[in-house]
Amino acid sequence: MQPDTRKIVRTGIGIFSTGVAAALLMDFVFGGVGRQGPHTNLGWLALMVAMGCLPTGFLTLLLAGAKLYGDRHK
Repeated sequence: MQPDTRKIVRTGIGIFSTGVAAALLMDFVFGGVGRQGPHTNLGWLALMVAMGCLPTGFLTLLLAGAKLYGDRHK
């Protein structure tokens, strides 16, 4: 694995895991989520972090996978 590919993978894992942690905190620590959204202000903040990090982290991991595929089939 090339150093730049490794950096993209680590960044994607970090961003995605931050989103997962925020979603879990929102559900289990910050009061849960009802029909109209989270019950607390910290729950709303965790929701915003999760909504930002999960798609960004997924797309970064997708880019890392494509780069890994390209590096191996060069």
